[in-house]
Order: sequence, then structure tokens, then C-alpha cells
Amino acid sequence: MALNRYENDTVVRDGRILGTNQAIIRIRDGVNTGAISVASRILQEGERLDVIANELYGDGRLWWIIAAASEIGWWLQVPAGTRIVYPQNISEVEAVL
Repeated sequence: MALNRYENDTVVRDGRILGTNQAIIRIRDGVNTGAISVASRILQEGERLDVIANELYGDGRLWWIIAAASEIGWWLQVPAGTRIVYPQNISEVEAVL
């Protein structure tokens, strides 16, 4: 799967992308408007978003989709007990990107 969170961002200065990437905003908007259907779960001790993304989507590099849908800023600091939401259908994510 070739989803890239920077693919549709505008290059602002010197080839660098500045600010929040647009994919995160689009995913959050899609979740909030119902364009992306989600399920939720509570993280257990030792669970990581990259492992969950691999289980759900077959690619651990798509952890950022779960983080965006869950409004998590830094995925490495997600403690046990955190409620996450995750898109159930990756094609809905692709459609908003």
C-alpha cells in the first residue's frame, strides 16, 4: 500500500514542507464528518500503533493514519488506557487524501 502523508502537501520554501501536513487534517475532517467510518479500542500495556496498523492494514508504516484519526500528536507516547479510533476501511482514507 502506498499511502504517503506528505504526497499532496504544497512545498512552501526551499523544498521543505512547513506546518501540519494536509493528510492529517483531511483524515480528522473525514472522521468528524462521517466520511471515514471508524471503530475504537482501548490500548493495552505494550501495544503500539505501528503493530496495530500492521494487523489492520498489513503495513505498520500506516501508524500515522490511526494517530491522525485518534488526534494523537506523537505516537510513541501513547500510554495504555488511551482510547484510539481507527478507520475500518482504508479506501475511505484514500478517498479523502
